[in-house]
Amino acid sequence: MQNRELVRVGEDVDLPLTGSIAFGVIDRGTNLLQIRPSSGCNLSCPFCSVDEGPAGEKAARYEVSLDYMVEYAGAIVARKDSDKIEMHIDGCGEPLLYPRMVELVDRLSSMKGVDVVSIQTNGMLLNPDKVDKLEEAGVDRINLTVNSLNEKLAKKLAGTENYDLERVLLNAKKIARSNIDLLVAPVWIKGINDEDVEDLIEYALEIGAGERWPALGIQKYREHKHGRKIESAEEIPWKEFYSQLKLWEEKYSVKLDVTPLDFGIEESDYALPVVFRKGQKVGVKIAALGWNPGQKIGVAKHRAITVVGCEDIPIGERITVEILRNKHNLYLAKPV
Repeated sequence: MQNRELVRVGEDVDLPLTGSIAFGVIDRGTNLLQIRPSSGCNLSCPFCSVDEGPAGEKAARYEVSLDYMVEYAGAIVARKDSDKIEMHIDGCGEPLLYPRMVELVDRLSSMKGVDVVSIQTNGMLLNPDKVDKLEEAGVDRINLTVNSLNEKLAKKLAGTENYDLERVLLNAKKIARSNIDLLVAPVWIKGINDEDVEDLIEYALEIGAGERWPALGIQKYREHKHGRKIESAEEIPWKEFYSQLKLWEEKYSVKLDVTPLDFGIEESDYALPVVFRKGQKVGVKIAALGWNPGQKIGVAKHRAITVVGCEDIPIGERITVEILRNKHNLYLAKPV
């Protein structure tokens, strides 16, 4: 995270919390809202899909004001008109870098209609006291990413010698003994950690993960255009991935082919409307530095729009852009 500009959203700059993948609230039309209070990561995993962490080449890091985040998320929850909302705190990186996480959890869990608060984390920033505070604040589930029980390989897959596997496993046991449900979420990289995934299945079951929800959420290694890649890794077809999960399910008597329904996730009657169509020309005000080099964030109609190819366009200028992508209200555009 060195040499990156810290953009304090809601304090130093006013940006809509819908539109950017790096921060804010993502509504994909279900009863789950992705809450992204900050960007950045403490690890540099060699398979990171978004090239985050100290080894990444990001231009900016974002941190959203607590009050602004809670107000914005609360407004969407009210429109959902449901008592089964899940607030899933994740991010393009490590969410626990957010300095006011316990307060955020406390205020989200207290909202009318919010039934579940969950967090995705690599576990390095946890400790027993932090787990206790998160439990008291109202966290219901922690999705913990662990990719190997072998210390040497775990460090390699974390992209840093500072990765402390023992610390992460102690935190896992602490979570499993608390009222917070634990889900162990390894990334299976065929040819790299095949046996390690099996070890993690056994470990998760041994320490008591998954009392309310599935104990494991095994992810498939995928190569992304703008992410980091492991050259020696093999990206397997989905059919082979699910076939292997089935074999492991039978071997360990545990559900591994999990779906959104296993977490109570279902389509919602309300989703934030997509306000710009692909190919549309839109006038925006350039308001902040973009997440990646050469990008800026433009604002129009209460949406944040990532504008590519605008290195020389100063903040504060108004320009016209063409919308290139708009799925789930995540906007990408280019100047015209």
